[in-house]
Amino acid sequence: MKIKTHQINNTKIAEVISEEIIISSAQDGLDFLGNIYYQDFDKVVLYEKNISPEFFDLKTRIAGDILQKFSNYRVRLAIIGDFSTYESKSFKDFVFESNKTGHIHFVEDLEEALEKLSN
Repeated sequence: MKIKTHQINNTKIAEVISEEIIISSAQDGLDFLGNIYYQDFDKVVLYEKNISPEFFDLKTRIAGDILQKFSNYRVRLAIIGDFSTYESKSFKDFVFESNKTGHIHFVEDLEEALEKLSN
């Protein structure tokens, strides 16, 4: 796992770059959050490919558990991916509500992620 720092105005954003799955459980999410927070980041860009497919199945509760921890620690997160492939109405509603709050963003590309997190 490599972390690329993006500096936009006075905002420092971590972009996590990896070819492997980084988060496959709620504990992985908490460990990842601690690692990022320890490195003094409170805004993070993560790619869909770095998250276990179970995260995107809301019945597993992994997404809710992990994203709640990000909210509790006030670490903003943008997840980059193609979320149109998920057909679950529950997941689409989850993405819509997450994007509305301004704390967790599901976006299509890095440019959009950086824009959302720099505001």
